[in-house]
Amino acid sequence: MKLGAICAAGLTALALALPCAPAFAFQSSPGQPDESNLDNHQTYRNRDGATVHSPAHSLSGKVPEGATARCRDGTYSFSRHRSGTCSRHGGVASWL
Repeated sequence: MKLGAICAAGLTALALALPCAPAFAFQSSPGQPDESNLDNHQTYRNRDGATVHSPAHSLSGKVPEGATARCRDGTYSFSRHRSGTCSRHGGVASWL
């Protein structure tokens, strides 16, 4: 048996032993924020065409569901991409 055939057989056996997961299983999608806990209800379309909640202050003082970053002006961002996050809010103070 040739070395290439042995490697191919080993890889096939390994692939059969590993559980398969759909590609989307590893993509997280932030939850929707509780609108009653936010000071504004505006949205924007991100570069993927998805509707995302605009940065907002939390009325309860707690981190809103789905927030991905806290901006330097105290608002919480729900951005799904790091590029441009909190750009009109003084930049990112911390990633959540």
